[in-house]
Amino acid sequence: MSNKDIIEHTAFIKASAGKLGFDYCGISRVGYLKSEASRLKDWLQKGYHGKMDYMANHFDKRVDPAKLVEGAKSVVSLLFNYYPETHLDEKDNFKIAKYAYGKDYHFLLKDKLKELLAIIQQKDSRIEGRAFVDSAPILERQWAAKSGLGWVGKNTMLINKHSGSYFFIAELVLNIDLVPDNPIGDYCGTCTRCMDACPTQALTPYQMDASKCISYLTIELKDEIPDEFQGKMKNWVFGCDICQEVCPWNRFSKYNNEPFFHPNEYLKEMNKNDWIEMTKEVFQDVFRKSAVKRTKYKGLMRNIRFNSS
Repeated sequence: MSNKDIIEHTAFIKASAGKLGFDYCGISRVGYLKSEASRLKDWLQKGYHGKMDYMANHFDKRVDPAKLVEGAKSVVSLLFNYYPETHLDEKDNFKIAKYAYGKDYHFLLKDKLKELLAIIQQKDSRIEGRAFVDSAPILERQWAAKSGLGWVGKNTMLINKHSGSYFFIAELVLNIDLVPDNPIGDYCGTCTRCMDACPTQALTPYQMDASKCISYLTIELKDEIPDEFQGKMKNWVFGCDICQEVCPWNRFSKYNNEPFFHPNEYLKEMNKNDWIEMTKEVFQDVFRKSAVKRTKYKGLMRNIRFNSS
């Protein structure tokens, strides 16, 4: 492929991503993530993955997309904003992470990624690749940072200088050369707000002990929540946004205008008592096609009871 073709393909992919509603698109060359591999190994050895045993699987694929896609040359990283215009009532109420307000993002983003890949292949039938939305062992935040879409902050979230951190991240791994973007600097500076605000002390600079994270405890952990976290959950029953809420860069967050992510009317009206008295039938109805279904009814009620005791 000529330099002219590489430049044209790069511009076409970015323009097509924008038309599909992606807020940012960045590109990086496929390669072995040496420093990230070292950090991941250290994180796993410390047991910070808790009982997420799958995090230790497919280590080589996590740090090298060429192991995921034959002939891979470029990673196209995409950000899709989910910051809601309407916030659920959190005063004396149970709370869920903002990304889970509407329908499960996997449904929408997978369709958009498949459409983007199809559009790219219509332009050039020689292009092959795979689309990923949490569907493979790929270090999405690191690749997004490598492609200049932000930096991985002290809260381990990808932070965009212009729009904060309320984004879903997705990738296309393609078998063609594209014009890579340059990483940007780290703009956390001396700020420690995320670490200071974390009620379970899950954060140290640029590293999270996931076994202490409220998101892990309310979603990933299938056992009973350890007693050491009693009184520290702050009414979160699915996920947690504390380290994002206190981040100064999120003052630049922009409202999403995607109806798919808007909360349903019943969820907007729920109070603490409604959560406590929720039946399995109501759970199935309110959270139909929602990410909250990951906890199942039993898990959500466990989280509610733990916060209530």
